[in-house]
Amino acid sequence: MQRIGIIGVGEIGRAMVEGLCDGGGTSPEVFLSPRGARTAAELSERFEGVTVCADNQEVVDRADVVFLAVRRQDHHNALAGLAADDGKILVSLIAGLAADDLRRTLVTRAPIVRAIPLPAVRERRSVTVTFPSHPVVDCLFERLGGALPVTDEAAFNVFSALTGTLTTHYAYLATLTSWAAGHGIAPDIADRYVRGLFQNVGRSLGDESRPLHRLAADHETPAGNNERIRTTWFGPANTAALEGALDGLLADLG
Repeated sequence: MQRIGIIGVGEIGRAMVEGLCDGGGTSPEVFLSPRGARTAAELSERFEGVTVCADNQEVVDRADVVFLAVRRQDHHNALAGLAADDGKILVSLIAGLAADDLRRTLVTRAPIVRAIPLPAVRERRSVTVTFPSHPVVDCLFERLGGALPVTDEAAFNVFSALTGTLTTHYAYLATLTSWAAGHGIAPDIADRYVRGLFQNVGRSLGDESRPLHRLAADHETPAGNNERIRTTWFGPANTAALEGALDGLLADLG
């Protein structure tokens, strides 16, 4: 088992530690940066083998695989001048930062892999996109729910753009709840119902024998309520607006 380092212990860093250390079996040694000090201290108290290091260079020195999980706007201050020997493996979780740009910040010729883990890695059920494919990195993400290596950075950026739709989904559900509350339903009851409604939808996504458009059709009755909302609200103009927003994000990521 490789020794794991994480620089930037925010939500994704925490989720990775929990997924690696809370799943039974042998847990890796994990070395955390002091960035996100409160979260890092909590994880080190919770899991045996998790250590908070004095600084980021110590994380790099002690780990075999180092996950870089800082924000794009903070990456230069956090990572500039860090030295990693060629035997290290660096995994960038920094959205919108190309590997070549990151390499110019670091002092290293070590391999750099980009990855897009989601919070569900804590439950070991999130498929993580990687580029380029690396056997050690892909094996780690297989343990956390699955690895999806892609062949080039352009494809990686498409998946990164798709990830940017996650909170829009939550906001959509929150809007449904608010609408129901505006029509006299108690907010907690509306929240409970909407959660249950879409948890069931989530379970249907596990049926990979049907493509998504087929799932949509199978949940509709011709001229029924679902078809009415879909064709009225999510018509051509709304579809074009969503695609335009994704195209704009993809251009920025490239």
